[in-house]
Amino acid sequence: MPRAIWSGAISFGLVSVPVKLFSAVSRKAVRFNQIDSKTNSRVKQKRVNADGEEVPYEQIVKGYEVTKDSYVIVTDDELASVAPKASRMIDITDFVSEAEIDPVFYDSAYYLVPDELARKSYTLLTKALEQSGRVAIASFVMRSKQYLVAIRPTNGTLMMSTMVYADELVEQLDIPGLEALDEIEVTDAEMTMAGQLIDSLTGEFEPDRYGDTYRQKVLDLLEAKAAGEMQTVEAPAAADDAQVVDLLAALEASVTAAKEARKTSKEPNAPEASSSQEPEAKSA
Repeated sequence: MPRAIWSGAISFGLVSVPVKLFSAVSRKAVRFNQIDSKTNSRVKQKRVNADGEEVPYEQIVKGYEVTKDSYVIVTDDELASVAPKASRMIDITDFVSEAEIDPVFYDSAYYLVPDELARKSYTLLTKALEQSGRVAIASFVMRSKQYLVAIRPTNGTLMMSTMVYADELVEQLDIPGLEALDEIEVTDAEMTMAGQLIDSLTGEFEPDRYGDTYRQKVLDLLEAKAAGEMQTVEAPAAADDAQVVDLLAALEASVTAAKEARKTSKEPNAPEASSSQEPEAKSA
């Protein structure tokens, strides 16, 4: 059962709404340990200095590199003196239209759950946000770190997303290969076919249709190996990057294939169109 990772209150003008914070995401990954192939024992990592000598944990301090191989040493007490003041409040500072927030700003998502005695004020804030079509921008401190967050109504509840700061975003112009794209010309025929392809693949977003097929294949492989079964994996053939593609012809073929796939999926006893995107069944 999920556990609350923080408790406090939303500060909404003169209204305080006691809440608890629950993570809205449970990330899944296949994790490996490093093993000595000769002894099958686990490999441990040691902290060593530039001379290869092991350094005791209590001898390690924090250093910030100001120039190459030149560091400023800072103590835990010095960092604590400038750390954000511990607070149990999520302070709302602004209300903005959600459409104004570029999704690139969003980081981790959390559920805000009201205390039993705060359900009415929680519901009031939720409904007020729903009616206004806005989200709340706020800040709060958790585990000695200050966060910028957006609070938005979702299915009658409040969800909070931590956000990155503006100076943490990588500027588009700093990315090689993105310059001068607005100077590329496309034909009306290409635009028409591209639009038709988008229309033929347009539907409602169904999250359950999409799965991490690679993670599932790794789990199947590990399960088979643990059971003593032999399983080989063939790498897909590399694409020929040098091949010249006729863009318009490729779009036309894509539209035709998409329409055929939609037509087949609507026929009686036909397999669902989403089956190819679901995690593969485990091998027997």
